[in-house]
Amino acid sequence: MSRDSLATALHSREFEPSGVRDLFDLAEAVLTPDSVDHAVGRLDRRRLAVLAAAVELAASGGTTVSAVHGELMRHAASAELSDAAGELLDALTELMLVVPVDHGIHVPAAVTARVAPRLGADLPTAAELATPAPPVLVSGDDVDRSLIDRRAAETAYATVAATAEVLAALGVQPARELAKGGLALPDSKRLAEASGVTLEALPRLFQRAEEAGLVVREGAYWLESEQGAAWSLESSEGRWRHLAACWRDRIPELLRELVARRSESLTASTLRDDVRWFYPAGGRWLDEGLERLIGEAEALGLAVTGEPAPTTLLVLDGELEQASARLAAHFPAQVEQIYLQHDLSIVSPGPLEPALDARLRGFADVEGRDLASTYRVSAASVNRGLAVGETAESILAFLDDISLTGIPQPLAYLVAEAAAKFGSLRVALAGEADAPARAVVHSDDEQLVRTLTVDQTLSSIGLRQAGPDRLLSRFAPEVVFWALSDARYPVAAEDAEGNIIRLSRHHLATAPAPTPKSDPIEALLDLVFAEGEDGATEQAWLARQLEAAARSKETLTVTVRMPGGDTADYLLAPASVANGRLRARDRKADIERTLPLSAIAAVTPAPAGT
Repeated sequence: MSRDSLATALHSREFEPSGVRDLFDLAEAVLTPDSVDHAVGRLDRRRLAVLAAAVELAASGGTTVSAVHGELMRHAASAELSDAAGELLDALTELMLVVPVDHGIHVPAAVTARVAPRLGADLPTAAELATPAPPVLVSGDDVDRSLIDRRAAETAYATVAATAEVLAALGVQPARELAKGGLALPDSKRLAEASGVTLEALPRLFQRAEEAGLVVREGAYWLESEQGAAWSLESSEGRWRHLAACWRDRIPELLRELVARRSESLTASTLRDDVRWFYPAGGRWLDEGLERLIGEAEALGLAVTGEPAPTTLLVLDGELEQASARLAAHFPAQVEQIYLQHDLSIVSPGPLEPALDARLRGFADVEGRDLASTYRVSAASVNRGLAVGETAESILAFLDDISLTGIPQPLAYLVAEAAAKFGSLRVALAGEADAPARAVVHSDDEQLVRTLTVDQTLSSIGLRQAGPDRLLSRFAPEVVFWALSDARYPVAAEDAEGNIIRLSRHHLATAPAPTPKSDPIEALLDLVFAEGEDGATEQAWLARQLEAAARSKETLTVTVRMPGGDTADYLLAPASVANGRLRARDRKADIERTLPLSAIAAVTPAPAGT
């Protein structure tokens, strides 16, 4: 085999490259049961049928392409399959499951040992494998397909919206990962409530966000990633397209290609049966692939009650733009204007455009997320916006620009009053004289300071009074600031000179840059081909055979080159091979002989009965 074809074949196997030192180790590695099972498990029905026929014929000796063709015909295979026997045997040769030898076909004993016992047990018989494919079901009517499109769009939109809410919640407060795995229960409840999904459904939703790179773990905490922040600003169609692409990329290529070329009229139960029919030896990889293909597809609107949606085949075939456009045609239209109410609530008549939604959340709390979303403005939410750089003027200008009802007087008054009070309570870095405290909280309003000391919601930051207008905490100023902000106090952060500074709570995690991975197969081939370049491969093969005979106490016929150019055969029982020499017992002369390996021309099994 060429190096490239060998590399391709080795990629179809499962073995530990680090244990391979030379070509002989490699030959042993690809013939282990696990390695053979890995390759056989990924054979489609046609190739497996040909392999089964070859295995049956090999039981009575060698075989040929024409014999395999005849065996398939005997099993009533279709002409298409039997006529392709030579082509399919070539494919099996490329996978090192059969070996062409002297115009015939040799099936390695290790392959026969793994395939023959399974035929008729956990695998179909050779005759059953040769059976033509069942007919594909004919499609239903167009009305049903349209209904599936609409229902798929509803589910897909709900998943996209729920994922966006998880990211928004992580932006406010990261989620802690337990040492044993999984999110801490308080964080799970918080994220489930924010996203509107059940506690049981949250892990799958969160896992999908992780696979898509939208959330990243830093130490013991999960945060929104930079990619997640960019995703949140995309349209619903763009968000879905990204999730669908990640779903597709994690489906095994063999399965993806098979389903992509099948009729979209297949139902889920038929699809599962159909796929398993095509890959009868498929095991765990097939089960996991089908679970993702059908189970995960539901959440993305790629299947409805187990039946693939029309967009599924488009996604599997790589037509993501076409698929997302088809699905998004049934998404609720995004809006760019809102209604401001006198009760300080804000109503969006539809899904608000992502960039507008993100800014509105900066100074308003989300009260309800549905096709018509509601927000509420409060003194605390305005204070939160002021802390990250908004002003009363910028808030009112933004609202005026997107409002369909103008700005109600109560809302304008609330924003102005919150801005006037902003900074009446301040947090700064504690000085050396206040050590070990790290943050100082001060205000000219001594009554407000006393209120902080008795507020039980602030017990976690351990405030202690250090004067009528000062409090100290052992936590960092940022931690104290956000604790006071969450408790709805008009707090501002300041630097050492007393100037108000803007703090950003929304810390984005940077996904680790992918490190280029070296191909272990290429490194392995570098090693084994280098080992064979010194001309010692033939001698090494002789040494391997002699060592194996010594271990199993076998007797061999060893052909030795004599000084005059002739050869002589010895019946030897090898004892050891070392330093390029063989030490063995001569069975006929009953003496011990020591021979240089370079003098050995050939090694064959001893005649029967010796």
